[in-house]
Amino acid sequence: MSNNNFSRDCPSLRNPFDYAFKVMLIGDSGVGKTCLLIRFKDGAFLSGSFISTVGIDFRNKTIIVDEKKVKLQIWDTAGQERFRSVTHAYYRDAQALLLLYDVGSRRTFDNTRAWLSEIKDYASTDAVVMLLGNKADLTKERQVKREEGEKLAMNFNVPFLETSAKTGINIELAFEAVSRELISHSKANGFNSSHFNIGQYVTEKERKPGCCG
Repeated sequence: MSNNNFSRDCPSLRNPFDYAFKVMLIGDSGVGKTCLLIRFKDGAFLSGSFISTVGIDFRNKTIIVDEKKVKLQIWDTAGQERFRSVTHAYYRDAQALLLLYDVGSRRTFDNTRAWLSEIKDYASTDAVVMLLGNKADLTKERQVKREEGEKLAMNFNVPFLETSAKTGINIELAFEAVSRELISHSKANGFNSSHFNIGQYVTEKERKPGCCG
């Protein structure tokens, strides 16, 4: 079994997790990667201005998926071009990559194709990739229609969600879904026949901006 996945049968006191995965947040500077991470990790929203991530940073969070403890080490990367060579070195170790764009910025959406190309060049071939249209709380400022994000995701055969660090919508779902997919991969490597369809799962569970409950 990979060193990244602790034993599901006998988790020790040293490794009190059933699974441990590395998740990477990528995308242009300003799309909300750090805000999304803080919302997921601490349940808080970073309002106002703050210093952009320099190079790469990470935080840990443990979640429960089907009564199993899943430790996520989440890498927050700088989106600026000058840091790209630094972040490239981390792609290969990431088991999941969440690619963000800002629905209020056409430029960040247009650049997702270049990011997807980088994933193909540098990430592991079995890494789980998800496209996130962030800042979905924007209404008048929106420049990218939801249908455009869905079409791009379909073209690259990756699951898609719209998220908002401000409202928290679909953020926990994104991390839960990739965790379930990675657990499914682990079981498949152990010759377990179970299969999880991440695209179908997020479609069924997703909350649309403006929804309640």
